Amino acid sequence: MRYDLYYWPTIQGRGEFVRLALEEAGADYRDVARRSGSGMAAMMKLIDGAGDTPPFAPPILKAGSLLIAQTANILLYLGRRHGLAPKAEAGRLWVHQLQLTVTDLVAEIHDTHHPLGTSLYYEDQKAAAKKRAAEFWSARAPKYLGYFEGLMSGDVAYLTGRKLTYADLSLFQIVEGLRYAFPKRMGRFERKIPRLIELHDRVASRPNIKAYLASPRRIAFNENGIFRRYKPLDR
Repeated sequence: MRYDLYYWPTIQGRGEFVRLALEEAGADYRDVARRSGSGMAAMMKLIDGAGDTPPFAPPILKAGSLLIAQTANILLYLGRRHGLAPKAEAGRLWVHQLQLTVTDLVAEIHDTHHPLGTSLYYEDQKAAAKKRAAEFWSARAPKYLGYFEGLMSGDVAYLTGRKLTYADLSLFQIVEGLRYAFPKRMGRFERKIPRLIELHDRVASRPNIKAYLASPRRIAFNENGIFRRYKPLDR
C-alpha cells in the first residue's frame, strides 16, 4: 500500500515522528505537500473536504480508505502494520502510552520559545520564554527524560526490550531536536541520560534511518518548527 502523508512542507514538526516510522519501515509513501505545484493545495483541500470526521490539523495519513490524524494515532496504526509495536494488545497500548508521553514532552519543548501563545512572535515574548526555558531545564526535562532513562535500565536495547518500536524513533527525534535547539544546555544534560544517548545512537545507525538522515527527504531543523535555536534561551 502506498501512503499519502500530509504535513507542512518546510518543517520537521510533528510530522517528522511519522516520517521516521515510515522510513524505518521502508514504506512506500508520498509527502504530498512537498510535491511541487499543487502539493499544499491538495493538503488544504483534503482538510476542508474531509467529510464527517475532519482532522483538526496535520499530520494526516491517508491509508487506502482510512484518513488518520494526530501523530500518536497515526503511529498506533503504523506500528501494528509494520512491526514497530508489540503484537499483544497490552504491549501495543504500552507503546502508545509512551508515545502520548512524548506528545506531552513535545508540547513543553515548544512552549520554551512560545510560552504565551503561538499567535505571537518569539520577539513578543522573549522575557517569558527565557523564564520558561530555564524552568524546563531545571524541572521538566529531568522529569521527562529521567523517566525514559529509567525505562532503559538493565540489559535492554530499546524501550520495550530488544526490539525497536516507534517510541524509540520518537525519542531519537527528541534528542536530535534538543541538541539543535539547546546545544549548550543539552550538552551538559546528556551525562545524566547516558542510556537515552545510547538509544539515540543505536537508532541513528539503523540502515533505513541512516539513509534517510543523509537524504534530501530529511528537512533541516529551522526556526519555524518545534525545536528552535534562540541563543538567549540556551545559557
